[in-house]
Amino acid sequence: MDKRFGMFIHWGPVTLRGTEIGWSRNHEVGQADYDSLYKEFDPVLFNAEAWVKTAHDAGMKYITITAKHHDGFCLWPTAYSTYNIMNTPFKRDVVGELANACKKYGIKFCIYYTILDWYSPDYPLHNDGRKDPDPNANMPRFVQYMKNQLKELITHYHPYMLWFDGNWETPWTQAMAVDMYGYLKKLEPALIINNRLGKQSHEEMVEGSVGDYATPEQKIGKLAMDYPWESCITICHQWAWKPNDKMKSLKECIQTLCSTAGGNGNLLLNVGPMLDGRMENRQVQRLKEIGDWLKIYGDAIYGTKGGPFAPDSTMAFTRKGNKMYLLLFKTGMKSLTLPAIPDRKIQRTYFLTGKDLNIQQSKQNILISLPEIMPNENCSVIVLEMDGDMEKVPVQSK
Repeated sequence: MDKRFGMFIHWGPVTLRGTEIGWSRNHEVGQADYDSLYKEFDPVLFNAEAWVKTAHDAGMKYITITAKHHDGFCLWPTAYSTYNIMNTPFKRDVVGELANACKKYGIKFCIYYTILDWYSPDYPLHNDGRKDPDPNANMPRFVQYMKNQLKELITHYHPYMLWFDGNWETPWTQAMAVDMYGYLKKLEPALIINNRLGKQSHEEMVEGSVGDYATPEQKIGKLAMDYPWESCITICHQWAWKPNDKMKSLKECIQTLCSTAGGNGNLLLNVGPMLDGRMENRQVQRLKEIGDWLKIYGDAIYGTKGGPFAPDSTMAFTRKGNKMYLLLFKTGMKSLTLPAIPDRKIQRTYFLTGKDLNIQQSKQNILISLPEIMPNENCSVIVLEMDGDMEKVPVQSK
């Protein structure tokens, strides 16, 4: 959790149509057309190092690639399906090249692998409007197919994490989830696995959750100190590349990262590379802008704990040792009032960029005077140095 910020990548032959990966099969794109796109998928400008450098320059600490999405297409040369990258004109191991590039840049390499597979004849549902299971499907054989591929991914690429998806359809059961989790942990005990194997809600860790951390989607998770979580959120609207897809502003991206860290979670920010293999320059530039902010303010994000106050539309809080970081989203405020923190007294208050601030503290509250011009228009960071460890302070209400 100290890494706080990662890159999600949704990519595959569907970029030739600019529609959503997996979900557009049998909808915006006919099944026969969708399933044939791999025959013309030739992303000649793909450069694994360029992708990983983009993540590195953004201040991201890990990358998660959709090795297999719901459409069943595999971005590595799997021995268990011909529906893979080596049978495209491109014929290069995307997963392997990314894994190697991550090693070079010190980025943790992670793999997304979905449970459901609408392409496989052994998986009973095909996202084709039919509710009844395919009578020719064979779920036990499909589960073994999953195990074979996952063993392949783990032994060949040694991922830091596995990111599952597609656990909601009825052919997949809780018993299968528990069995798969045990199988994977036996293969690699240190492997981190998200909570989308089991049938419980993925937004939080509850009794019966199968996995190591929660995965709220397209929204910031709730402040939680008793289990780890990671919000996956798109930099544009669609997960896979879409022409002229509206992109989030720098302010929204930075404040989303701050609010996530303030809730004690990680942010997995998604990009969708184009059909030729490049990431869009506008997305690359936006990510670099986030990285530029993190070069100055990263101490308030990396290696911190969230809280002790829950984030809101005005501010978020993180803490590390005897410091509490106040990440302030709004400008034009003359002062801030916070509740006093039990058993802690402020010794110094200053902007992370250096300038000291005047404060008044009583048993009831803390009053911080603010200048007319703030250091950063997207998010300024105020440091409150305390006379004791802030990480041990329970969650407080504002």
